[in-house]
Amino acid sequence: MNDIAEFFQYILNSEEIIRTGGLMVITFIVFAENGLFFAFFLPGDYLVFLAGVFCGTGILDVPIAILLICMFTAAVLGSLLGYIFGKYFGGIFENRPDSFFFKKKHIETTRKYFEKYGSRTLIISRFLPIVRTFAPILAGLVRMSFPGFLTNNVVGAGIWIGTLTGGGYLFGERFPWIVDYVQYIILFFLAITTFTVIRGYLNARREMN
Repeated sequence: MNDIAEFFQYILNSEEIIRTGGLMVITFIVFAENGLFFAFFLPGDYLVFLAGVFCGTGILDVPIAILLICMFTAAVLGSLLGYIFGKYFGGIFENRPDSFFFKKKHIETTRKYFEKYGSRTLIISRFLPIVRTFAPILAGLVRMSFPGFLTNNVVGAGIWIGTLTGGGYLFGERFPWIVDYVQYIILFFLAITTFTVIRGYLNARREMN
């Protein structure tokens, strides 16, 4: 039981993942969090941002071009897998009971974003935890056209990784002392993303009513 607790503590610790797991582990987590419904709890925004910061400071010894390519590819392929899963197996969510790895409210929250923003949800959701995971699944479930999905998927991944990982790299390169305040960066991202998700959900719900 302690081993399981330690495992979850590790995968939720972005700084530890980057320091010990390196590029391979970071890439896998970005891939999983972007389309596997049971991986919605994994760190997303602050992981890709901190990966850029650590790359800029040299702690993550990887060329920034390689990091950006890996993060972008993982985000695109993760969402693509989510879309395929939603298209061919999404029906299992209709009567699936709630569990730790799945809650119907996540699907309903994502559905309201689609009702409000349409296909742009795939771009907007890149900056919204949980919604980011379920958006491609729901896109497949409602049989969104593949060309439209792929376009928004690629654009959204490019903006998300370019902004957060690229921005993190610039911060780390110019202000290397920022690594001493990693915990505050994580709290900042958690506060912003939580507020954004709740506000977006309440606005969408109010407009539907």
